[in-house]
Amino acid sequence: MESVVEQMKEYIEEHLQEPITLNEIARHIGYSKFHTSRLFKGETGLSLFEYIRRERLLASAHALRKGNERILDVALDFMFDSQEGFTRAFSGCFGISPGKFSNVPNPEGWLIPYYYLNRQNKKMEDEIMENKSTVIFTQIMERPARKLILFRSKKATEYFEYCEEVGCGTPENPDPWTILSGIKEALNEPMGVWLPDSMRPEGTGIYAHAVEVPFDYVGEIPEGFDVIDLAPCRYMIFQGEPYDDENFNEAIGEVWNKIETFNPKVYGYEWDTEIAPRFQFAPMGWRGYIEGRPVKKME
Repeated sequence: MESVVEQMKEYIEEHLQEPITLNEIARHIGYSKFHTSRLFKGETGLSLFEYIRRERLLASAHALRKGNERILDVALDFMFDSQEGFTRAFSGCFGISPGKFSNVPNPEGWLIPYYYLNRQNKKMEDEIMENKSTVIFTQIMERPARKLILFRSKKATEYFEYCEEVGCGTPENPDPWTILSGIKEALNEPMGVWLPDSMRPEGTGIYAHAVEVPFDYVGEIPEGFDVIDLAPCRYMIFQGEPYDDENFNEAIGEVWNKIETFNPKVYGYEWDTEIAPRFQFAPMGWRGYIEGRPVKKME
């Protein structure tokens, strides 16, 4: 039998483009307003109106991605009083303005939460995501054949171990991240990578700092750095919500917890851990934590 909270969620989903009051929701499920609010908050961790606001923003993001509606129309459709108010709310939630979001057809970071992308899989998604209070965005990204320039560690398995081993560098002797940041032909920003066993010579660590360059790159390889040829592949990109910079450890931990419970089979993919490294971009509170893991289509 469907739970009372699920009935509330369905009612909200059906009326996102209409005014929704606590009175109406309570009447719909046959409970008092007080009990309705307490029950919803107790099960979801969100107040009813926090949840409604979030669902409207998610639905508006989906509408904007279609690319054929004006921002003002989307704002009014989802019960925002003005385009300015909608822009503030959208930017605060996703770290990007609705105008920029709608103008980038294939974003490499500004994404829609994966449990929103395909409502046909809602039941399966609910089973693997018990707590949706932290919004995680996902996207499948196609990566071409390319090269990875990296500075290996001897035994590091994660960022802090790597920094302790490699050091912070000086102006005269810059650290690997600074050197990688200076490679103008890079396809993206420097990143931390967890290397699969097939890409790790004996006596080297799992974690490294690296940058991708075009496959035909013929530029200089910095002294002490290695190069790995990477085959074309797909990545599933995960991005957490914006956060206060001083809380970066907690923000990263929340995203990692969500990734560990994520089942890529919901979208017809499975992990492909040997074709390419898992990577993380530098955590920045304004955009949220971003991590990529290689996947392949299920047969």
